[in-house]
Amino acid sequence: MILTVTPNPAVDQTIEMDEEVQADTVQRSTDAQFNSGGNGINVSQFVRALGSETVATGFIGGFTGYFIEQDLVEYDVPTDFVEVDGETRINTTLLTPESEYHINQSGPSADRDAVDELIETLQDHEPSVINIGGSLPPEMDAADVDRIASAGDWDTALDVHGELMIELDGEYEYCKPNREELTAATGIEVETIDDCAEAARQLQERGYERVIASMGGDGAVLVTPEETLYAPPLDVDVVDTIGAGDSMFAAVLWAYEQGWDDERALRAGVATSAQLVSVKGPSVHELDPEATMDEVRVWSMRA
Repeated sequence: MILTVTPNPAVDQTIEMDEEVQADTVQRSTDAQFNSGGNGINVSQFVRALGSETVATGFIGGFTGYFIEQDLVEYDVPTDFVEVDGETRINTTLLTPESEYHINQSGPSADRDAVDELIETLQDHEPSVINIGGSLPPEMDAADVDRIASAGDWDTALDVHGELMIELDGEYEYCKPNREELTAATGIEVETIDDCAEAARQLQERGYERVIASMGGDGAVLVTPEETLYAPPLDVDVVDTIGAGDSMFAAVLWAYEQGWDDERALRAGVATSAQLVSVKGPSVHELDPEATMDEVRVWSMRA
């Protein structure tokens, strides 16, 4: 079972306007929507859409935390969050005809006692894999992530900021950086597929057994102890790219849980991502990578 840990989840608020923002005036939106957000939460939704068991955990608080729990019920995702003082953050995206604005809150603090309670929650569920994803809340640091990863007999997958990856001391089975996170973690400007492969190999040398690097419209690179694989994206009509990287990571972890090899796991990730970007919004109820996996091309790259 793949259990996800979202240390600092959010309610994602998206507001659309048909005019530009003006100071000192009251303006009205044309549309607004709210979604539960955070890397781990997204991964749990996608794992469930793939037909596997999952539990979403992390820290929540207040009425916004309650919203996240209730929202995940709609996607049949079981939850077991640790409650902390304060309100789960709201991240706001404001869309105007010419601009896009983002305002992210910091979120409530999670102290050592909260991390201890979270570890006990994980141990109660006995997962085979845990995925720790997203930003950290105030008071939580890299040592806490290392402590969570080593607290049970599970494999640990990471999708965190590049600056955090290089602060960790433990060894991890999986991580999924994007271009920016690879650059932050290694100092390599990732402009080409070869750049991506080189940066991913450097990251692997720091204690990450398998690095699944997402390059958006340029595809994905998978570095394993034995080889480096590259797969371009499938040619599909792209409607919405939100959640594409999370869906790829969820499918790769799901594939490994099925006992699939590296190449087939990469195919599953790319096929799932292609399916997601073909629809609007990151929330889906069903995903079927096997329908298009044979269309995914995979090459082995020289070190």
